[in-house]
Amino acid sequence: MTVDISARRRRDIIDALRRGVVPSNGLDALAVGLGRFSAALDDDLDRVAGGGSVFKAVRGEYGAGKTFFTRWLAERAKRRGFATAEVQISELETPLHRMETVYRRLVEHLSTEQFAPSAFRPVLDGWIFALEEDVLAGGTVAENDAEALERAVNELLERRLGDISRSTPGFASALRGYRSATATGDHRTAEGIAAWLGGQPHVAGQVRRAAGVKGDLDHYGALSFLRGLLTVLRDSGHHGLLLVLDEVETLQRVRTDVRDKALNSLRQLIDEVHLDRFPGLMVLITGTPAFYDGPQGIQRLAPLAQRLATAFDQEPRWDNPRATQLRLPGFTTDALVELGTRVREIYASPAVDSRVDDDYLATLARAVTGALGGQVGVAPRVYLKKLVAEVFDRVDQFADWDPRRQYHLTLRADELTEIERNAAASADDIELPI
Repeated sequence: MTVDISARRRRDIIDALRRGVVPSNGLDALAVGLGRFSAALDDDLDRVAGGGSVFKAVRGEYGAGKTFFTRWLAERAKRRGFATAEVQISELETPLHRMETVYRRLVEHLSTEQFAPSAFRPVLDGWIFALEEDVLAGGTVAENDAEALERAVNELLERRLGDISRSTPGFASALRGYRSATATGDHRTAEGIAAWLGGQPHVAGQVRRAAGVKGDLDHYGALSFLRGLLTVLRDSGHHGLLLVLDEVETLQRVRTDVRDKALNSLRQLIDEVHLDRFPGLMVLITGTPAFYDGPQGIQRLAPLAQRLATAFDQEPRWDNPRATQLRLPGFTTDALVELGTRVREIYASPAVDSRVDDDYLATLARAVTGALGGQVGVAPRVYLKKLVAEVFDRVDQFADWDPRRQYHLTLRADELTEIERNAAASADDIELPI
């Protein structure tokens, strides 16, 4: 595979791998084994861009690459004109049964191809600009007639929000207030109204009065606000929104009453999506097999289990990419080696190309996997970090450094995640000469 990415993206990818984290872009170059999902997911994105809505569930053991998969899909979606948001579900900070908190985190993590999180204000500004452009394009309002322009934009705003205005009038009212504040240069009020629209609590009363709204967002209003956000995204030129709800399996560890509320909220969200009540939305959740199949997860709520039920054979290559659930089988040693070759190409060093061959990549992959108790699925992060920071960097800088003679793999407890430490053969330092 020829890696065709810019020098800056190469540096960003290599720096992220050196630090042991998932790169923020260029993930297509590292997407080993995900090609079989591409066509079906592209079809889903096309459906969403056409005004539909889609729900998907990704399952995989720890280390199977769920986070990488979701960020790879998000990058793919942004290239197709989508906005994306990744929300980490947690009992204290983002409980799934409190949709106002989920919506708030969504807005905080909203990103587009042009803007990093939070892209909410740029999206609002782009939407207002698009409204004004559409009014002016009609030819009935002069650009220098501020009063007529504001009246026409407000009328167009109401028409485009449609049902949302009737069910959640505060959203439309706040948007009018935001536009008026930005038009008059009242940036403090505009910022406060944007915070209220983003679900932030404790917005100053003066700001709420300026926008003609009351109170804070609650659980029931959050879904209406989400519909409003989807309308804003569509009318500002975006094709839709990909919302990732990550680490949903943490629900297994919360109190029974909280877990049951969260599972029911998830069931309600799935039903709303399947009824196309969120045009332009794709929701994707991630979880472990225990979450989908175990007694403390999805199976606790029979209607939810029915909606997500997907049959999986022993052979993953026959899995249906169009199904509601997608299974990530995890890494093999061969996949690790292929990933290593891709990273070597991205690194783009003649010294590395000549002195770190495929045979060495395989030797290191087996050594890292062995140090982690033979669990290949846990190995990718450590393997890539060691490969870049301790092998490639040295080969690139020191002409007389030979990894076969002078490198000894060492895994320290303080550089491993909890899952990696549990997988390691010993809690002590492991030194494996390779």
